[in-house]
Amino acid sequence: MSTTASADPPPQKKARVEPESEQRFEGGVANNSAGDLPHNSDSVEMMQQNGTDNDIDEGLYSRQLYVLGHQAMRRMALSNILISGMKGLGVEIAKNVVLSGVKSVTIHDEGTVTWSDLSSQFFLREGDVGSQRAVVTGPRLAELNSYVPVTASTSPLTHDFISKFQVVVLTDSSLETQIEIGEFCHQKGICFISADTKGLFGQLFCDFGKEFTVYDTNGEQPISNMIAAVTKETEGVVTCIDETRHGYEVGDYVTFSEIKGMVELNKCEPRLVTSAGPYTFSIGDTSQFGDYVQGGIVTQVKMPKIVSFKSIRDSLSAPEFVLTDFAKFDRPALLHLAFQTLHKFVGKNGRVPKPYAQDDIEQFINLAKELHGSSEEALNEDVLRLFAGCASGNVCPMQAVIGGITAQEVLKACSGKFMPVYQWLYFDATECLPENTLSVLNAEKCQPRNSRYDGQAAVFGWEFQQKLAESRYFLVGAGAIGCEMLKNWAMMGMATEGNGKIIVTDMDVIEKSNLNRQFLFRPGDVQKPKSRIAANAVRQMNPAIVIESHENRVGPETESTYDDNFFESLTGIANALDNVEARMYVDRRCVYYCKPLLESGTLGTKGNVQVVIPHITESYSSSQDPPEKSIPICTLKNFPNAIEHTLQWARDQFEGIFLQPVETAKQFMTDSKFLERTLKLQGAQPLETLEAVRSVVVDQVPGCFADCIAWARNLFQANYINQIKQLLFNFPPDQQTSTGTPFWSGPKRCPHPLVFDADVEMHLDYIVAAANLRAKNYGIPQNRNRSEIAAIAKGVRVPEFTPRSGVTIAVNESEAANHSRADSSFDPEAVKKLKDALPKPSELGLKLQPIEFEKDDDTNFHMDFIVAASNLRAENYDIAPADRHKSKLIAGKIIPAIATTTSLIVGLVCLELYKLIQGHKRIESYKDGFINLALPFFGFSEPKPPVKNKFYDNTFTLWDRFEINEEMTLKQFLDYFEEKHKLKITMLSQGVSMLYSFFLNEQRKNERLALKMPELVQTVSKKTIPPYVNALVFELCCSDEKDEDVEVPYVKYNIH
Repeated sequence: MSTTASADPPPQKKARVEPESEQRFEGGVANNSAGDLPHNSDSVEMMQQNGTDNDIDEGLYSRQLYVLGHQAMRRMALSNILISGMKGLGVEIAKNVVLSGVKSVTIHDEGTVTWSDLSSQFFLREGDVGSQRAVVTGPRLAELNSYVPVTASTSPLTHDFISKFQVVVLTDSSLETQIEIGEFCHQKGICFISADTKGLFGQLFCDFGKEFTVYDTNGEQPISNMIAAVTKETEGVVTCIDETRHGYEVGDYVTFSEIKGMVELNKCEPRLVTSAGPYTFSIGDTSQFGDYVQGGIVTQVKMPKIVSFKSIRDSLSAPEFVLTDFAKFDRPALLHLAFQTLHKFVGKNGRVPKPYAQDDIEQFINLAKELHGSSEEALNEDVLRLFAGCASGNVCPMQAVIGGITAQEVLKACSGKFMPVYQWLYFDATECLPENTLSVLNAEKCQPRNSRYDGQAAVFGWEFQQKLAESRYFLVGAGAIGCEMLKNWAMMGMATEGNGKIIVTDMDVIEKSNLNRQFLFRPGDVQKPKSRIAANAVRQMNPAIVIESHENRVGPETESTYDDNFFESLTGIANALDNVEARMYVDRRCVYYCKPLLESGTLGTKGNVQVVIPHITESYSSSQDPPEKSIPICTLKNFPNAIEHTLQWARDQFEGIFLQPVETAKQFMTDSKFLERTLKLQGAQPLETLEAVRSVVVDQVPGCFADCIAWARNLFQANYINQIKQLLFNFPPDQQTSTGTPFWSGPKRCPHPLVFDADVEMHLDYIVAAANLRAKNYGIPQNRNRSEIAAIAKGVRVPEFTPRSGVTIAVNESEAANHSRADSSFDPEAVKKLKDALPKPSELGLKLQPIEFEKDDDTNFHMDFIVAASNLRAENYDIAPADRHKSKLIAGKIIPAIATTTSLIVGLVCLELYKLIQGHKRIESYKDGFINLALPFFGFSEPKPPVKNKFYDNTFTLWDRFEINEEMTLKQFLDYFEEKHKLKITMLSQGVSMLYSFFLNEQRKNERLALKMPELVQTVSKKTIPPYVNALVFELCCSDEKDEDVEVPYVKYNIH
């Protein structure tokens, strides 16, 4: 991989703001020279190096590449994009498109900055009011990606100007302009998109021409299955060996490889799946082919699809809609009418309706009725009144939702990747408004004040703005979701007055790969704390925001920081985390403190939103995804059949060679109680642990780098030659099972040993990486000279290997489990002998360095080792190898990510936040959501209510607890529950401490009955209650009056 652009942008100059028709900005630098657009500039061609396999900056774009792929990004790198309108929606689209890595972006806006713009245009400042929007925005946009030149244009749009672009996006434009430019683009084959938001309503239209090619409709990895049989007939039937469903559908195309017998299918032209059951499918005529013998792999082939779009003029009168909410089935047609009515209102009055002005609303309704005509379908006037009432407003979360979707459509237009919106999309979030909106809000409560919140107050009113300003929110995570969240909160005016405050924490530092979607960070911020840089960035966006940044992990170890007082002071919590364990911890804290939680996540073009509301919904932890399917141990060790297996094996090798044993040996050298702890381990663990220590500190200590090379050469011999020879000795290639079928068939691929050759690149890659990692473990200077390493490796004498009889190799999981049990016996004599033979740590003089796997540093040999180790094993088993990019995805367990999805998801989260601040109590007001921008698919549903339990006539959920506010002894505590709740406590615990049980001996029971509850906890747990803990949690086992066990809530005992 190579790139001509540096990671850091050029030094900034102050952008000129005097009126000019065009200004170009590269990495934040204004270029005011006259001339052509940047896509015709040689200097831009040098900077924009995204045209071939090797010059896409994988360090920057890695997470996005896993979503789009190299081919799509190469097509994007040829595309020049025009985005007209630089208010909140336009800048959201432009931000996402610039981050994505297209060839160039030109922003266009003929207007000047108004106070209302500041409600959602995050690249404008209060001092910019009155300046040209495009000129002010340009340099700030250009900072996002030094590979994408940004040009600002303030002249009227002309056909000649538009002709220079591959994609044209209009925002905040008149219907006449949309039709005129849309028709021109349709005739010229330019992809045309129109997008708009009005208050809590959004609109999107796409026209990608008469014949648009979609190369991949869904973005999913092609399905691959192993074959059990293929029939020879006019409608050949393929049977797969996997017990799971094959996943093919009628209309899919497939091809084949590695079939024995019916070889005509191998590498055949893609064949259409004509019918499909769960485990079999038909592929047409196979009657003229040879007889199927065995084996084979079937793989899905992504076939291009041609989509024909109508122009905007034709589509206006015969619209086709993408549904965004199945609960609002009739809404798209109504909003289609509403937006056309708005254009008519503006044409008549020269402005949009004033916020909740009754006269304007009535005029709007009358115009809508005129446009609706004599249709029998009744108009939903309530929705139209809300549309007219808030049409003058603009709110950042709605811009994020429509902007995220629109930006993804731009990328589809550039690349042909994923199915476009066909052709109209409407979205609304009227649930964010107060109940009985039109009786609660009026023109007086929403009139502008020359404030940065004018646009938002036009929707919700100034009283609501005050609630936002005084809110206290805790944001856990400052990555992609966290950055977008803070941007939205800054624009919304969260935590800007009174006791309002935002606390954000993230323990990570900024990496280069973050810059592609975590838009608050710049190249100069790499290796700085995410939370601090993000907080500083949003202070620039809104100086009034009160924000405090931490670099803490949120977990049991920081409960002294995030204690009772901290959580009880909060309005709510938002998660921006990337792992389930941390999410569940925060969820438990929210349930305990009865605080609302905003939960969200993304995976490529997919995303989800969940809102957790005390006493109204279930919690995040109430339902969980099924666990990931693990690879069987025997498959990993001896019978891999897919590159995923060899990559997992390579990761296990890395951890088992360079990390775990070295870590264990380091503990032996530094921890005086290591041996004492080790000898208390179960089964064979003491022996295995001490053997690992001896190997690292005695048997295999290298004296110089040449020793590391020799060690690596012997490791190659053991893994890729000797192990395979032993496996083939146990199970020869012609081995048959007890039923007479070939042993090496189906998922078992017959391997072959390799022959080491230092002149083979992959062989040397392995030696270089392994030797350098070994040197790092022992503090020996590394050596990157491949020629020297190859010469030494050629001279290493490797012991002769002869396969041995009596070596047991597990063929399946049950055999592996039996072997594991047999090997777990404890041999105290052997352990003692090994312990006594170990040298004293003080005698060793070693400086051991365990190596933690880090996938994103291309200079540390980690991925070099993984790729070589995996592909050599793949060669053993004739499995197709994986390049470095794919290997990093699988071995590094990377979550594919793209800015567009993050923008949309966080917009949806913040719409739910509006509802929480409004104080909505009806569960139907809230929306959990799942989206997939690739399809595109939008699914929203009411959150699930919490599960109800009952004792006697008392109903409770996970949100309920017994709360005790008076000091009690254990006896008083037991009596209280028996007398007040008719519950007999049979067992009482706090954390892991059993405080009371019915089977306690009398003496101990009597001793404890007299103790006050906090004293009892400290006595039994032998730990002092920390001063920051205001309450104790007790778990109860109880029986009722009938002496039957009953489930009851926990007890929150407030300490005095």
